[in-house]
Parts: sequence; structure tokens; C-alpha cells
Amino acid sequence: MVPRAELLYSTFLCANERSGLIWTFLKRRKDMALISWDDFAKIDFRVGTIIKAEDFPEAKRPAYKLTVDFGKEIGIRKSSSQITDLYTKEELVGKKIMGVVNFPPKQIGPFISECLVTGFYREDGSVSLAVPDKDCENGDRLG
Repeated sequence: MVPRAELLYSTFLCANERSGLIWTFLKRRKDMALISWDDFAKIDFRVGTIIKAEDFPEAKRPAYKLTVDFGKEIGIRKSSSQITDLYTKEELVGKKIMGVVNFPPKQIGPFISECLVTGFYREDGSVSLAVPDKDCENGDRLG
């Protein structure tokens, strides 16, 4: 079984003195398919700010209903996120996150999720949010 926290890709740089070549070795999980650059470019990752966090008692697993401001172009979107292990509702409000804004809406119980708030699965199964490390404006695109 592959641990959830395993790195999907590991890059090792090897400089060849004569040619200056750099070799990249991929380490993939067995269940992960390679995608093309064009596939990746279709994903619209944007910075947003969580403006509201509510309990989601109807969810199968503990989750929050989040309202996220993605700026003028994208606007306000809602999402369900299973991040209750590491975050309180109070600390989420005002937090910058990275989200995918071009997935179709998804029905989750009585709630419709309009974006995907991204995070990293830790070995214990909890999720650590993917956040920008410097200040960004809502709506800034990953590139």
C-alpha cells in the first residue's frame, strides 16, 4: 500500500559535465496516470479568501461548508471541505487558499460545491490546506 503522504514526483538533477544535460527521474504512485502539459493547463487554480466557514452536519464525514471569495472575475464560490481535524471555523475565516474553479458543480448531500479547495493528505488522513506563501490577490492564477 502506498502511504497517502508519499511524494508523487521526485526530481533528481544530474549534471553531465560534457553535455550539461539535466536528467529527471519520475517516481509515480502506481495508480496515478501521467498527464500532458495541456491536461494540466486546463485546471484553473486560483487564490481565494475564505469569508465564511460553517459546520456541515449532513456530511458523511466531518466537514465544513466554506464560502470563498475568488475576486472580481470569478466571484464568490461555495465548497465543502473535510479539514475539521486541523482547522477551526474561526481560524479559517480570512485565510488565503488555493482552489480549482473550473470543475462543474457537485452535489454533496443537500449542498452544492462550486469549487475545490485544495490541500495535502497527511499520513494520518488529515488535510493541510494548500496556501500561497506570499500575499496574493483573490483571483490570482497559478502559473
